[in-house]
Amino acid sequence: MMHDNGQVLNVPQGQFELGRLPKRPKELLRAFDAADEYLLAHLAASAPAQTARLLVLNDSFGALAVALAAWRPCALSDSYLSQQATRLNLTANGLAETQVALISSLAPLTGHFDWVLIKVPKTLALLEDQLLRLRPHLSETSQVVVAGMVKALPANVWKLLERLLGPTTTSLAQKKARLIFVRPDGAKVLPPSPYPVYYTLENTAYRLANHANVFSRDSLDIGTRFFLQHLPAAADALDIVDLGCGNGVVGLLAAERNPAARLHFIDESFMAVASAEENFRRAFGGGRAATFQVGDGLTAMASASADMILCNPPFHQQNTIGDHIAMAMFKESRRVLRKNGQLWVIGNRHLGYHVPLKRLFGKVSAVAGNAKFVIVKAVV
Repeated sequence: MMHDNGQVLNVPQGQFELGRLPKRPKELLRAFDAADEYLLAHLAASAPAQTARLLVLNDSFGALAVALAAWRPCALSDSYLSQQATRLNLTANGLAETQVALISSLAPLTGHFDWVLIKVPKTLALLEDQLLRLRPHLSETSQVVVAGMVKALPANVWKLLERLLGPTTTSLAQKKARLIFVRPDGAKVLPPSPYPVYYTLENTAYRLANHANVFSRDSLDIGTRFFLQHLPAAADALDIVDLGCGNGVVGLLAAERNPAARLHFIDESFMAVASAEENFRRAFGGGRAATFQVGDGLTAMASASADMILCNPPFHQQNTIGDHIAMAMFKESRRVLRKNGQLWVIGNRHLGYHVPLKRLFGKVSAVAGNAKFVIVKAVV
């Protein structure tokens, strides 16, 4: 089965049909970039032994894992969508899902790795967290290759690699992509991990845990702060969803305002859902019903199963800006809400979310706004 609008990756390891997630009818973006191609060409020239143990980090949609499936690599990611895309792309190319061991960002690594291939993530804190977890699984003979598009490789990437792993050398740029080679230094003493980061939520007693890849990790961001000031209390809301929950602060305060409600926390980041669960359990102990799910938006939720959905949609996917994830969230919300159910959305004013919401729901009203943000309520 090939993707409806997949693209073909042509590399020394073979030709592979690849697609992105979430799926869009007229996908214009590729499921791989020039850094993937450069990394795979380098690997082909280096010819790792067939018995070599390979680890891939932050493979956007599985391009590296699929091309290297013959080595049965481990692939570590904080993204559910990345893992799901890897599964679909393996199947689309006639490969067994079992040829790649998918590992979530908080799962422990085991054993020694001969080759480690790292795509630089958007959040450098995530890279720092990953390098600290990785270091005990490297020896001085391990080959560590870091790849990224030049524009996504700030100087801090080199500093992190040299501080935590060892000396680096850099390739020439090729098609605006670059490789960094790291020589692990066994004598380096690792600092303790600074993650998760904790802070006390302003004007409350809630202590919030934030794993490395959580948005606005060190303090409350201004959009969420505005959203929290206007969260609804609705006596008839029995099931409330914090969609794209991050550290779960929105759902946490919604639970406080709606004491009879069950809360459902959903995000595609393993670290976000783990942070949300820790924060909710610390706040309420076992006294409140809640579910925590790593997944693709609301796709796993039953139709007509929620009374209220609270959402601060992401407008980035890795380094791509766009509203496609927000639009998918709005459509799914329409399906998941019960009759008279409400979707509350906060967004930057310029994103104009009220327009697509009006098209989908009909009943849309502005709840609050300031110079930068607007909160919109859509009713089924």
